[in-house]
Amino acid sequence: MDYKNLDVTISEGIALVKISRPEALNALNTNFFLEMDDVISSVSNNVDVQVMVITGEGKAFVAGADISEMVDKSPGEGEDFSRLGQNTFRGLELMEKPVIAAVNGFALGGGLELAMGCDFRIASTKAKFGQPEVNLGMIPGYAGTQRLSRLVGLGDALYLLMSGEMIDAQDALRIGLVQKLVEPDDLMEEVMKIAKTIASKGPKAVRKVKFVTRDGFLSTFREGCALESKYFGSQFKDEGEEGMRAFLEKRKPNW
Repeated sequence: MDYKNLDVTISEGIALVKISRPEALNALNTNFFLEMDDVISSVSNNVDVQVMVITGEGKAFVAGADISEMVDKSPGEGEDFSRLGQNTFRGLELMEKPVIAAVNGFALGGGLELAMGCDFRIASTKAKFGQPEVNLGMIPGYAGTQRLSRLVGLGDALYLLMSGEMIDAQDALRIGLVQKLVEPDDLMEEVMKIAKTIASKGPKAVRKVKFVTRDGFLSTFREGCALESKYFGSQFKDEGEEGMRAFLEKRKPNW
């Protein structure tokens, strides 16, 4: 597929996906979702990739959805556009491989929803975050109302969703929306370092951690523990045996 919104490079087991519509602050449109769906499929099937990183080109991660595409939609078309985005971002969650958001600038509206669809978020100290849809008489459409409350708690989520307020990187870190802040010039170096660290671990273990943690989060505690035991046991006489033997033999594991 010939990408017009995305730039994808693969090196050392890391797929770096850069959203590249800087003239529109990387605003999300239909083509973006179709292209991201294709990236998710191709990266998932690429045995040479262990981790995917998503970032934006220019001063924005993603500043929102493309309002010029949305303004004339009917209610039915709007619902379809919502489901299109929801399905794409759910695809990030369902990927076996971990996905890191490197938030370099504005992550607003659909941009924050994209970041929340990733497994965790590393941000520039100058990044800005918000769900400003109510300013336009709209609500989030790409599962922002659902993911935000699960990430930061109901009170902080409702405050941001109802006020439309944009918060800075320090507040985003305080409420748990991002996991780490990095100076702007060091962001990609730090994110790639984290990605390479994850890529060096047992690949099956990393993927099972993602699945068990995400699935368990939406299950009861008892169901989550049962799932954990099942996949814990599955690593014996498999990747886990090599990892444990390597530890005992004081050598690097051969995954």
